[in-house]
Amino acid sequence: MAKKSQTWEWIKAVIIAVALAFVIRYIFFAPILVDGVSMMPTLHDRDRMIVNKIGYRIGEPKRFDIIVFKATEEKDYIKRIIGLPGDQIEYKNDQLYVNGKLYKEPYLDEYKKEVTDGPLTYDFTLEEVTGEKTVPKGQLFVLGDNRRFSKDSRTIGTISMKQVIGKTNIVYWPIPDIRIIKQP
Repeated sequence: MAKKSQTWEWIKAVIIAVALAFVIRYIFFAPILVDGVSMMPTLHDRDRMIVNKIGYRIGEPKRFDIIVFKATEEKDYIKRIIGLPGDQIEYKNDQLYVNGKLYKEPYLDEYKKEVTDGPLTYDFTLEEVTGEKTVPKGQLFVLGDNRRFSKDSRTIGTISMKQVIGKTNIVYWPIPDIRIIKQP
C-alpha cells in the first residue's frame, strides 16, 4: 500500500509541475528568438529573449518599450514603440519629433556613427507613411532600431494593441550576451 501511495504522490507532483510550467510559459512569460537584423544594434540575430506577457495586461505601453507582437499568423515581430495613441510622429534630419517635441534616441547613437552615406532614419511624417495625422486610438507606431533594414510601421502601418504579446528586455542567450536592455 505504501508503494502505491508513493507512486501516486510522484504522479501528482509531475502533474503539478507540468501545470505550473504551462501557466508560466503561456500566461506569464515566453521565450522568443530574434530572427533578423531589424533591431540591430540593440538586439542581434539569434538572440534569445524572455517576453513578459503580463506587463501589457496590467499597464499601458510606454514609448521606447521593446515589444513582441503578432505580425502574421505565423510570424511575431520585435520592434520598439515610437508612437502612442494620439501622437503625431515626424522624423526630420535623423531626429524624432513627437507632437512637435524633440526626443533623444540614445540606443541609436552607436549606429548613427557607423552610417556615413546619409541618415539612419529618412525624413517622414506619420501622415506620409500611414495616411493618419495621429496614431489612432488602440494602435501603436513601431520601428526597428536598424531603420534602414526594418519592416515596421512605415510599411505595415500602425499595429493594434491587441496584437501585442508582451514586452521584452531580457536577453538570456548566447551566454556572453546576457543582459537587460535599459529603456531611455
